[in-house]
Amino acid sequence: MKHVVRKLIWDYEKEEKWLNEMSAKGMALSELSWCKYVFTETPNNEYTYRIELLDNMPDHPDSIKYLKFLEENGIDCVSTYMRWVYLRKKSGEGPFDIYTDLESRIKHYKRINRLWKSVMWLELILGLFNVMIGVINYSFSSQDLSIVNVIMGGMLILLGLVFLIIGAPIRKKIKKLQLENLIIE
Repeated sequence: MKHVVRKLIWDYEKEEKWLNEMSAKGMALSELSWCKYVFTETPNNEYTYRIELLDNMPDHPDSIKYLKFLEENGIDCVSTYMRWVYLRKKSGEGPFDIYTDLESRIKHYKRINRLWKSVMWLELILGLFNVMIGVINYSFSSQDLSIVNVIMGGMLILLGLVFLIIGAPIRKKIKKLQLENLIIE
């Protein structure tokens, strides 16, 4: 039987934890799209899930090669969303850790941070651009439409700040892991 859950999760680690909690309840992820998770019933704890952000889109030759390598090692790619891949492994086959060393974990977090920063800067630049257009248009023609630009620009700037806040824990983890790496070396 299929179960559909609609949920918005910003933090991939919380999403990963939630997927593993669902697996503990006998629900295996079978499909995924934006804010929509489809589960099928399975024995409790049949799978362990991990989520990874790829360097490239899943249809890129390097990504295809990497996913094939994972498949050869008993790891299934359940679904993809943009550059995110949802991976699972049978729980009975042992622990499932993609990043076992500090360098690979740092690299993974840096990929995620780069994504958040890109979206943040895009939102901030578009927001400032809209505010400037609205102010310039209003000062030269005093049209009511200019206020729409200012409001939209303000909303985009706020959204950019949200992405700045969302990315803060990732940046802290990167610094912590880099410090650990320095201590080990």
